Amino acid sequence: MVIIKSYADYKTMIPLDHTGGSVFSEDGRLYTVSSDPGVRVYGEKLVTVSGREYREWNPRKSKLAAYLRTGGRIFPIKRDSRVLYLGASSGTTASHVSDIAAEGKIYCVEFAPRMFRDLVNTCASRPNMLPILGDATDPEEYQFAVGPLDMVYADIAQKRQADIIADNMDLFRADIGMVAIKARSEDVASQPSDIYRMSEKRLKERGFMILDSRDLEPYENAHRMIVFGRV
Repeated sequence: MVIIKSYADYKTMIPLDHTGGSVFSEDGRLYTVSSDPGVRVYGEKLVTVSGREYREWNPRKSKLAAYLRTGGRIFPIKRDSRVLYLGASSGTTASHVSDIAAEGKIYCVEFAPRMFRDLVNTCASRPNMLPILGDATDPEEYQFAVGPLDMVYADIAQKRQADIIADNMDLFRADIGMVAIKARSEDVASQPSDIYRMSEKRLKERGFMILDSRDLEPYENAHRMIVFGRV
């Protein structure tokens, strides 16, 4: 006789093919396999299925999760990826990237001292996360701390978001990038659609091709994720 010990015994985690099996879905929710079992980063639910612990990935607290939930299928983060994360804040999304790139490295750049203190705590038990106090507009400032990269991910609330990520990609010779464009941070008076169009145009002028571009509603208002690579 099989004894059901908990609700988790009913769960079947289904890997998302377009993430290389690194992100899982169950009953409409997203999960990553925890690389720091037993630890919650932002109060997320922990679920153990078949002896493996999963962390629920909330799309209302992570633009990268929102991208996946809205149908995004270009997902360049692999198990051994080396990622430069601009605007890591306290490490909410970066910690899920840490789960996904368990054999890689995540260089987490954050400018605000208060958020950086929380980020340091998040990184303390995750050896593949490196906190860097720095300004994303001046990548030469933290160039000494960053090794070879596969991609750059940006979630920064300021003007010139497309140029900022392009500057970082050029300096570190990364071939693919993802940027969560915050329309209101670029220009509060302009239509978000115009901001997105200008951001894509600027990335093309910098020598990149757009691989995917999609709004993040209903999870984030006036935000769009743009995935792009070198021509």
